[in-house]
Amino acid sequence: MNMSEIKELSTQEIAERLVDQKEFLAKLKLNHTISPLDNPQKLSEARKVIARLNTELRQRK
Repeated sequence: MNMSEIKELSTQEIAERLVDQKEFLAKLKLNHTISPLDNPQKLSEARKVIARLNTELRQRK
């Protein structure tokens, strides 16, 4: 998800996606702890998406 996609969303949708992404990251971390992920770059990408969502929310306030 890039910034242009995020900017098209409403504030409520961004907040919902932020919650979903945080849950997704928690699951990825747990799975990576139990057995290594095939693509550990997914962890980094999930953190970046969360940061982008937070940035857009802060800019709107």
